[in-house]
Amino acid sequence: MDKKNEMNLYAWSLLLILCGAIFLEGIDVAMLNVALPSIRNDLGMSTTSLSWVISSYVIGYGGFMLLGGRAADLLGRRKMFLIWLFIFILFSGLGGFATEGWVLILARFVTGIAAAFMAPAGLSIITTSFPEGPLRNRALMFYAGTAAAGFSLGLVIGGLLSPISWRWVFYAPVILAIMILIGSFILIPKKDDVNPTNQTFDLAGALSITGSMMLLIFSIVQLGEANSDWRITLTACIIGFILFITFLLIERKSKSPLVRLGILRSGSLLRANLSALLFASSFSGFQFIVVLYLQELRGWSQIETGLAMLVIGIDAILAPTLTPWLIQKLGTNRVIFGGLLLAALSYTLFQPIELDWTYKAMFPSFIILGLSFALTYGPLTIAATDGIEEKEQGLASSLLYTSFQFGAALGLSIVITVSVTVTGANDSPQAILEGYQAALLIPLNAVLLGGAVTFIGLFSRKKASSEASE
Repeated sequence: MDKKNEMNLYAWSLLLILCGAIFLEGIDVAMLNVALPSIRNDLGMSTTSLSWVISSYVIGYGGFMLLGGRAADLLGRRKMFLIWLFIFILFSGLGGFATEGWVLILARFVTGIAAAFMAPAGLSIITTSFPEGPLRNRALMFYAGTAAAGFSLGLVIGGLLSPISWRWVFYAPVILAIMILIGSFILIPKKDDVNPTNQTFDLAGALSITGSMMLLIFSIVQLGEANSDWRITLTACIIGFILFITFLLIERKSKSPLVRLGILRSGSLLRANLSALLFASSFSGFQFIVVLYLQELRGWSQIETGLAMLVIGIDAILAPTLTPWLIQKLGTNRVIFGGLLLAALSYTLFQPIELDWTYKAMFPSFIILGLSFALTYGPLTIAATDGIEEKEQGLASSLLYTSFQFGAALGLSIVITVSVTVTGANDSPQAILEGYQAALLIPLNAVLLGGAVTFIGLFSRKKASSEASE
């Protein structure tokens, strides 16, 4: 990797292993979504307890993300990646052996924690192994494309495996993870990537921010639960905010802060994270409504739904090919802005859904969304990590992933709430359809707001450039 714009065999091999890890996370989540009905029938879980199979992972992932990113910076990226990949294997396998619902929920919670440590460690290994510029951008585009491909293919693979046994939805990722673990031992460099400042670990900051993130995400998840107790949700939200304020006060006075608050003064980092939150909110909300529309209203099978949405995975091809070229020609922020506008177009095209809509009518929306993802996800990663010191790459990565996770949980909860409220007690197909149509306005408005945030960034950069040239 000495030549600035060329990747040798070792660089490609390292990138392949790290992309394998993010692919693993994508298929793990997607396959489980498809297998939920089979899990409910086999383990005798109620609808409420079944929702916690998903929610426990989200809370573990989002709650521990900032801690995971900082641990990678302070304790070593390679060490954190390998340790938590091993834990991911153990608890994903445990989920496959579960005979009680609570065992599966616990396994998913710990699997989410493992992913929270793996993801920022893996991304920061890429950003510190490839020099900033075209080479790193290319690596990040491959990384982004692989993440989306994992989710898209996971829908199809889950649809194929769950009729055999839902347990294979857990066993299959274990097989892939073992291969990635072996490759990681060999390929991830053993250089000393521990922060050399001999910082002590900020335990108070770690406990307060982890508790805050878990409670805030829990309250967001609860918003989408039909039978949730609003008092519990409100209490969790208030305590979460109190812990967050406590965390900020601790970090201001700490000599070795978990999160250096100065990093939040970066306008580009803040805009990238806010845009990421809004894009993830729109994307997750839209996909959820589409799956409900196809399976519950139209009666499509799991495999038919997965194949129908597979075209969204076109970004796996476009992200490493088209996107780097566009970034070089237009710049990162312009590409992100274009991607967000395409997402808005995609959601608009899907708005007039009917009870008898053909796949031909849906296809333009799906393929445009795939193009949008290619122009948004990877470039947001670049925008959130560019110009950040190497010793804080894990922190920057975890901030971005936290934004994505918060956005996904928020978008899901809001579209569920809107859909259920509009539909009401009327369970006729037309009433359900009207609920979906109302819910689809949420992703559209979220992505337009994200576009506005990015547009402000374009204006700010132009102003900064003109001032610098005077």
